[in-house]
Amino acid sequence: MNALLFERPVWFASGPLILEEEAQEMEDFTYHRPVLAAEVMELLAPRPSSLVVDATCGGGGHTEAILKSGADVLALDQDPEAIQHATDRLARFGGRVTLRQANFRHADTVLDELGITTIGGALLDLGVSSRQLENAERGFSMMRNGPIDMRMDPRNVLTAADIVNNYSEEQLTRLFRDLGEEPAARRIASLIVKARKSAPFRETLPLARAIEKVVERHGRRHPATQVFQALRMEVNDELGALTEGLRVLTGRLETGGRIAVITFHSLEDRIVKNFFRDRSRQWLDRPEWPAPRRNPEYDLKLITPKPVEPGEDEQRANPRSRSAKLRVAEKIA
Repeated sequence: MNALLFERPVWFASGPLILEEEAQEMEDFTYHRPVLAAEVMELLAPRPSSLVVDATCGGGGHTEAILKSGADVLALDQDPEAIQHATDRLARFGGRVTLRQANFRHADTVLDELGITTIGGALLDLGVSSRQLENAERGFSMMRNGPIDMRMDPRNVLTAADIVNNYSEEQLTRLFRDLGEEPAARRIASLIVKARKSAPFRETLPLARAIEKVVERHGRRHPATQVFQALRMEVNDELGALTEGLRVLTGRLETGGRIAVITFHSLEDRIVKNFFRDRSRQWLDRPEWPAPRRNPEYDLKLITPKPVEPGEDEQRANPRSRSAKLRVAEKIA
C-alpha cells in the first residue's frame, strides 16, 4: 500500500475538490485508522495467492492493504460491528476475502471449518478501535457517558460493570495494579467499594469522576485511563487471548510465513517479545545441565530484533499510534 496515504494529515481532503477514493478513505478513518500500515506491509511481506489471517481486522485497513498486495485474507474480529463494516468495505474483493466473527484465540476452529491447514502469514493489531472508543454505548469511553460494558464481543457474559460492582477490594486492587499499572490502585479500589454500597456503578462518567477524586489530572491524560484499560483487558481476557492466539497462529504458519503483531501496552509487548524470543532460540542452557539442549519449540526467526514504532509524521496525524510497537517473526522449517 502507498505509504503516503498514511502520512497525510486527517484533514487531507478538506479542500474544494474531494476525489471519491479520498471520500471513502475519510469514511474508513472515522472507523479506525490503521497503524504502521506501510511498515506492516513491508515486514509481513505477504506473497501473492497466499492466505494471510488478519486476526483483528477492525475497520479493514490492514486487510485491504494485504488484499491489494495479491494475497487472499481470512479476516477475523470478535466485534460484529467491525465485521459488518469490513464486509461492506471489502465487498469488491469478492471471494478473495473471507470474514468471520471470532476471537483470534479460536482461529484453529475457524481454519478447520474452512478446511485450511496452513497459512502464509498472520497479523494481530491489538487494542481498541477508534469507533469503539467513540461509541458511548460500548462503554469504553471516559469522555462519553454510557453503560459500563467494554465487551469486544457482545455475546460474552462478563461486563465491566460486573467487575466494578462485584469484585472484592483486594481483587480490584490487584486488577488495577497488574493490568492497569495504576500506582493508586488500592485507594481507587477502596473508594469504589465504599461508593457502590450506596448505589452500584452503572455508567462510565460517574465511575470516571469517582476516580478523579483519587487521581489528580496531569496533562491531557484522563486520570481514569489506566483503570478503564485494566477493566477492558479483564473483561476481554486480552492477555490470555494473546498468549493462546500467538501459539495457534504460529502453529499454522507455513515455512517462510510471517506473523506480525502490533501492541499498545507494555504487558502485551512483553508477551510477544518473550514468545518470539523463546521460539527463536535453537539451543537452551541452564546451570544445572551438563550441556546445552536443543529447544523443542524452536521454529521462528526474528525479523525485528527491536520493535518498530511510528514515525513523527504518523504520531502527529494519528496520536493514538504513539504507543504502538510492531514485532515480526518468520516460521522456519
